[in-house]
Amino acid sequence: MSLILLLTILIYVYFFSRGKRYSGRLPPGSLGLPLIGQSFELLEALKTDKVDEWCRKKIAKHGLIWKASLFGYPTVVLHGVKANKFVFTCDENILTNTQPPSINRMLGINNILELTGDDHKRVRGAFVSFLKIDFLKQYVAKVDEEIQAHLMMHWHGKDEVQVQSLMKTLTFNMICSLLFGIERAKREEFLPLFQDIIKSFLAFPVNLPFFQFSRGLKSRKKLVTLLVDLIQEKRDALNKQKELQVLNPHADLITSLLSFRDEDNSITMSDDEIIDNIIIAMVAGHDTTSVLLTFLVRILANNDSIYSNILQEQEEISKCKASGEALTWEDLTKMNYTWRVASEMLRLNPPVSLTFRRVAKDFEYEGYIIPKGWQVMLFPPVTYMDDSIFQNPTLFDPARFEKDSPPPPPFSLFPFGAGRRMCPGMEFAKIETLAMIHYLVTLFKWDLVNKDESFKRIPMPEFDHGLPIRIRPIK
Repeated sequence: MSLILLLTILIYVYFFSRGKRYSGRLPPGSLGLPLIGQSFELLEALKTDKVDEWCRKKIAKHGLIWKASLFGYPTVVLHGVKANKFVFTCDENILTNTQPPSINRMLGINNILELTGDDHKRVRGAFVSFLKIDFLKQYVAKVDEEIQAHLMMHWHGKDEVQVQSLMKTLTFNMICSLLFGIERAKREEFLPLFQDIIKSFLAFPVNLPFFQFSRGLKSRKKLVTLLVDLIQEKRDALNKQKELQVLNPHADLITSLLSFRDEDNSITMSDDEIIDNIIIAMVAGHDTTSVLLTFLVRILANNDSIYSNILQEQEEISKCKASGEALTWEDLTKMNYTWRVASEMLRLNPPVSLTFRRVAKDFEYEGYIIPKGWQVMLFPPVTYMDDSIFQNPTLFDPARFEKDSPPPPPFSLFPFGAGRRMCPGMEFAKIETLAMIHYLVTLFKWDLVNKDESFKRIPMPEFDHGLPIRIRPIK
């Protein structure tokens, strides 16, 4: 038996025994079998894209607060706007951002998702300094260049393409180019390791041969070795720039993290912190944006009205540009309808559908006791499909986000997080999405090979066949 499995059993027994002290005041539901609990139920629901149905059955039986055992920990599942606000604004002395063991081990303990208090503020500050609007405006031309190179290599001259794999290729190359400054020749070393890590996010945390978790740990170890070398290259280049007095700390994210100083002008990022935050930036920038782009390609193939409206908006922008001229920040600000469509897609098909916290000390919520060491989980799509908030919630309706429409209530829609946990890369994702859609609709027309192709969540949406489409150039 692996040490991780033994420790997980001991932890579970400890937290279960703590819960028994409050047995009369715990939320309704069942913890199920030790360790396993309802983990496989949830994983099966994810794989069949039926988590909403799974949660609604629990809600019908227990209400908006219920307990289960997920990924080795007793867990309280909360639903609704009030619960969302509580989780995103709760004092970190009560709820920490600690993730399930599998996610924690894959991303590392020093990443921005896990950090709290001053550490979180410090690392977030380093991200924000690199991703602030003034600098993002300068990156639009680079994004445009990367997209055009991608289209020339993978789309032009093709009769059929697999959308999701190509969108992953695009976003990965974008991250390597703009965020990390990794040369094309080296990128192929990173991609398979990175993909293995993502597959291991919700794997059962058993470090034994042939288990996905074990494969993920091995891939992380190899990835860390590559990142250590990359960081040293960036540090050497930075030192050389200082000698030549041509310092450019915003050349890429790694250089920015190496250069970041706090108010006291002291070094504030260790190599371990830089490594863990590079990995999470890869995750956040790769799968999330590629998922959104894939779903947008599908809706544009299935909905003529939305396609026509987006095409009209993008053609108006093209008319004002010379042939071959790159998109600018000002062009992106005119793509209002396109982003409303993207926002509605994020509501109906959010790339990330589960949010976890860890209880730091016993607390009471809605009359129930939530014991220290338990997990709290949100499943935001239940709120996104609440007809008291979004009228006809199953209808794809970008008009919900029109300027004159009433905005959704706070904490009812948060595809990029909320409060102090808002994703610092949101604007970067927006740039990628708008620029790619601009070129797709102005250069190509397409049809789905299989209009009814389904997808599973592992944990992010993955189409069964990668969403193949037949494409033809616009003359």
